[in-house]
Amino acid sequence: MFDAMGSKYDRGLSAAIPPNLLEVQCGGEDREQFEDLLRRPGVRIERIISYGQTTPVDQPYVQDWDEWVLILTGSAELTLDGVGQRSLATGEHLFIPAGVPHFVTYTANPTIWLAIHIGEP
Repeated sequence: MFDAMGSKYDRGLSAAIPPNLLEVQCGGEDREQFEDLLRRPGVRIERIISYGQTTPVDQPYVQDWDEWVLILTGSAELTLDGVGQRSLATGEHLFIPAGVPHFVTYTANPTIWLAIHIGEP
């Protein structure tokens, strides 16, 4: 089977991902859900479903690659070192440069994110 770009993909793997990115399965609300939608060398596209989870104050996210996030539905607040607080609502997006410590300080229940990781090994 081939995707729109003519690349082979594993039909069994893609079948686990709902065809509608806004679809939320019942159950599992006690933890954040991370689903890889696409992986290619240097790029990963991920759907994240948050149910009110936040980043622990002593464990910021710090990545060696850039990340661009879009709120598909819901809302979130983030704090980026050197940048400050950012609030995101449905349809809003944010670029997080590599190496910038950041915290998710609020998520609505549920919030669905689309995250594109650029330069990830």
